[in-house]
Amino acid sequence: MIDIQGLRFAFAGEAPLIADWSARIDPGITLLYGDTGAGKSVLLRLLAGVQAADAGRLQIGDAVLAGSPARYQAQLFFVDPGTQDFDQMTARNCLAQLAGADADMGVRDALVEGFGLAPHLDKSLYMLSTGSKRKVWLTAALAGRRPVVLLDEPTAALDQGSVRCLWEALTVIGTARQRTVLLASSEAVNTLPLAARIDLPLN
Repeated sequence: MIDIQGLRFAFAGEAPLIADWSARIDPGITLLYGDTGAGKSVLLRLLAGVQAADAGRLQIGDAVLAGSPARYQAQLFFVDPGTQDFDQMTARNCLAQLAGADADMGVRDALVEGFGLAPHLDKSLYMLSTGSKRKVWLTAALAGRRPVVLLDEPTAALDQGSVRCLWEALTVIGTARQRTVLLASSEAVNTLPLAARIDLPLN
């Protein structure tokens, strides 16, 4: 569960993008819905603790971001889709690092097969297409066991077969409601067992 109290953020000289927002995001899949530019990516970065908020309190379990940032961030999975931080790593090593030593290898192997990643596992990420990189992040996110997962436009640049594979994996997670997944999308998602929906803008 993510507990959000009084979250506020504005770009310099602009009206608040998020104004004194409080919410509780419970286990299951929550759709964060809004048009391009509505602030979905910014909100995910704020919740991940990689973008500083102007005000507010963020908590996962008993870890508060302001007081225990490392413990807070250890509870969640988030990769900015535009990052180049892992480009020199092979997809295999990146998966191992991001999913963690306690990853569910059954889920990992099923996603590698469903996403068609096997031929790319020993390639460096800089050699992969945008869609294939995203598949690596998604596999790590869903095979890992972190209780909170933040996904930014997860279907972008994916082929239809991979989208179906992703939806199947998320349906299992959504039905179990043992993890909290916040899925940001500019498209309505009607095929997943959603626990809740948050519509942007929040100001």
